[in-house]
Amino acid sequence: MSKAFEYEPKFNKTVLSNGTRVVTEHHPYSRATSVGLYVDLGSRDEPAHLNGAAHFIEHLAFKGTNKRSAYEIVKEIEAVGGDLNAYTAREYTCFHACTLKEHVGLSMDVLSDLVSDALFLDEEFQKERQVIMQEILMSADELEEYIFDLYFEKAYPGNSLSNPILGTEASLNSISRDDLFQFYKNRYKAEHLVVSVAGAVDHEQVVKLAEQNLLFNSEQKIMENRTSPDMDVFQQYYKKDTEQVHYLLGLPSSSFKSKNRFDSYIVNAFLGGGMTSQLYQKIREEKALAYSVYSYLQSFTDSGLMMFYVGTSEEHIAEVSEMVLQEIKLIQKTGISADQLDFYKRQVKGQIMLGADDVENRMNSLAVNEMVFGEYRPVDFVVNEIEKVTAQSVQEFIEGHFDFSKAGCLLLGKCEPSLQEQVFSKVR
Repeated sequence: MSKAFEYEPKFNKTVLSNGTRVVTEHHPYSRATSVGLYVDLGSRDEPAHLNGAAHFIEHLAFKGTNKRSAYEIVKEIEAVGGDLNAYTAREYTCFHACTLKEHVGLSMDVLSDLVSDALFLDEEFQKERQVIMQEILMSADELEEYIFDLYFEKAYPGNSLSNPILGTEASLNSISRDDLFQFYKNRYKAEHLVVSVAGAVDHEQVVKLAEQNLLFNSEQKIMENRTSPDMDVFQQYYKKDTEQVHYLLGLPSSSFKSKNRFDSYIVNAFLGGGMTSQLYQKIREEKALAYSVYSYLQSFTDSGLMMFYVGTSEEHIAEVSEMVLQEIKLIQKTGISADQLDFYKRQVKGQIMLGADDVENRMNSLAVNEMVFGEYRPVDFVVNEIEKVTAQSVQEFIEGHFDFSKAGCLLLGKCEPSLQEQVFSKVR
């Protein structure tokens, strides 16, 4: 690489007088700037009677403020070629915009408007509730995604982590406009907010914009509605008239703060994280038994899961599920070789470094690290942590987390009872 393009992104952090945290990472060669306003309110922070509220708020914020109509909100960003969006996760909500660097002030203005001054007009409330109802129905038709919601419901009964992010038809119908607006006002406070900006950005400019636009009074931070979850053991079949049977197995994994978090990256890459993984090669490439097969890491502040998904025909479900278990048990027994460890470390490090060139990805990393750790963790830090992973530390992760007495397993589709029993008996 030319020396002209070798640079260290410059990080800055300022805590405003009202408690809002502003974090920025300057990338001088980027034309784009990605701005995110993160509220540490996700679906696991909802009281039981308000399931779906965090996501509902995300929708309604776009339906009008005191300054802008719904159309004006999106028009102002799209008029300069930018992109405006939002999403709700289980532990936070993000409103974000990506524009050319000269329009960072516009991004901050529009996003601050959404977060601090949404109207929640009753007419829009009623309309958007119906939109989300359609989203719930659509999600139920996307079975490869829907099975993950079912898994959380079964794995964490009685814990707020079991809440579906979208809510349910029943929970949405029970939420009133006043209850939702009050929840918005209570939780969208300065102390709950992180402003994260990555790209060609001037930190002091962002701080001034935040001070001008985020006019929250300083108040005590509301404690989250979070308790560390205990994972239920289960084997559950859901009948669905489909061509494929969807299989999902979950095992305990590392939290964001676990000392073995980076070992979990390597194990995930090895087992099902890409096209060179064991499961992909053996189930899809060698046996041609599935199109979609992968493992997936889901980390939270206090817990985590490693999940293994395959979609296949009823004819092959018993064989495929057996192959998934064989690969997990093989790494439990034999660990990972030096050559394999070196290969997957290079793979994971390369993915992280390539992701660092995406300012939206960096915006998200800055915010999550601030919310979880309260500190900056540059790309080099993560790469160095991956480099420290050893075959022994991988084995310690596996021994400490891969406990089949805590496993959950789901089947979704058309599957005869005898096949269900074949699949579930091997997990017990």
